[in-house]
Amino acid sequence: MESWHGTTILGVKKGGRTVIAGDGQVSMGNTVMKPNAKKVRRLGAEGQNGIKSVIGGFAGATADAFTLFERLEKKLEASRGQLLRAAVELAKDWRTDKYLRNLEAMMIVADADTMLILTGNGDVLEPEGGIAAIGSGGNYALAAAKALDEYEPDPEVLARKAMAIAAEVCVFTNDRLTIEEVGG
Repeated sequence: MESWHGTTILGVKKGGRTVIAGDGQVSMGNTVMKPNAKKVRRLGAEGQNGIKSVIGGFAGATADAFTLFERLEKKLEASRGQLLRAAVELAKDWRTDKYLRNLEAMMIVADADTMLILTGNGDVLEPEGGIAAIGSGGNYALAAAKALDEYEPDPEVLARKAMAIAAEVCVFTNDRLTIEEVGG
């Protein structure tokens, strides 16, 4: 059975702003199945400005990721928008629930203060240096972002440049980006 590849997600937290960028490619084997998938979105309740205050990007099976996003939104609601608390509660469920344990996805989530990587192993990780990446091209995007970090003060520009580099070297990554930002 061919395996699905489909994501490069990059999070950059810098200068009071956090950006999560995701490419649009979904591949099965050596075939591009969809070039414009949206793997980054806003989550949680709307804030005072009418904009949701948490952003997230996923790598892995799409249906699994949507299930996890829905669960995270419920946890955010229950924790009054406290991302870290909601993420820890989701990770506990993800690790121990018989159904959730089989979901194959990873997420990067962020609010104005915190950026986290969530995994099915129960991990809730805050990336060192404010840069995180997951997915098929994640290591390429991570390396490019770390190399550019010292020279590019704007987190969105940095994310766009790093994702462009990842798209050039990873056959499972393209340049059709979805970008969301919080903070600033």
